[in-house]
Amino acid sequence: MRDEKFILLSFDVEEFDMPLEYGQPISPEEQMNVGKKGTDVLETILQQHNISCTLFTTANYAIHFPKQIQQLAGTQEIASHTFYHSRFEEADLLLSKQRLAVISGQTIAGLRMPRMQQVNIAALKAAGYLYDASVNPTWIPGRYNNRHLPRTWYTEQHIVRIPASVTPNLRIPLFWLAFKNMPLSLFVKFTLQTLRQDGYVSLYLHPWEFTELSNYQIPNYTKRYSGKRLEDRLHQFIETMKQEGQFITMQQFMDKKCRPKL
Repeated sequence: MRDEKFILLSFDVEEFDMPLEYGQPISPEEQMNVGKKGTDVLETILQQHNISCTLFTTANYAIHFPKQIQQLAGTQEIASHTFYHSRFEEADLLLSKQRLAVISGQTIAGLRMPRMQQVNIAALKAAGYLYDASVNPTWIPGRYNNRHLPRTWYTEQHIVRIPASVTPNLRIPLFWLAFKNMPLSLFVKFTLQTLRQDGYVSLYLHPWEFTELSNYQIPNYTKRYSGKRLEDRLHQFIETMKQEGQFITMQQFMDKKCRPKL
């Protein structure tokens, strides 16, 4: 339908390595356990609401928890979040894609770089990807300044790029930090404004956010509304957005709206 609207909800399924950025040691085992605990919560949320989303997954996580990824792949899109969250080599584009395909049983079409890092589009294309979701077209101090890039999907070297959503005028980012730090009513207002303008929104969170993070030495704005509080907030948000559009995967959005012209 002409006025059909889509919610592209995605999650970065990964090892919880954020404390390392702030000088707090955390073992690889604990990183994985926190990631798994949060993904268990996420799996229940997705089942309860019967919605589709995209899970950008590190191959490292999938290797540790293959049965969970296989189960999630029955209803959700599995995409690549490279091989490891803390380090990256260009060869990981293909290696992660191959390993995730074997574990999930899916053809891996999309990539999101950890921390929205820049990616070599030619290398992405050579590895056989169809789309990239590594762009946040706004300014995040200390991270990136992408205000010059398009707000909505576009093609680059025959790769579809699906940016994280920002509001139409001020480019306020509708990403994980906004979801947990804004009043929910304001986040919903901005999301609806963007959805009605663009016909879709692309939003992302992390499963580890659904665990208790208070003991970790990370900034308060990263752990506010974590655990059960964030879980309840997401339940409320999903129920609201179900009235406004259809939750679909990025691959489904590609098929409907933005197949690249080869």
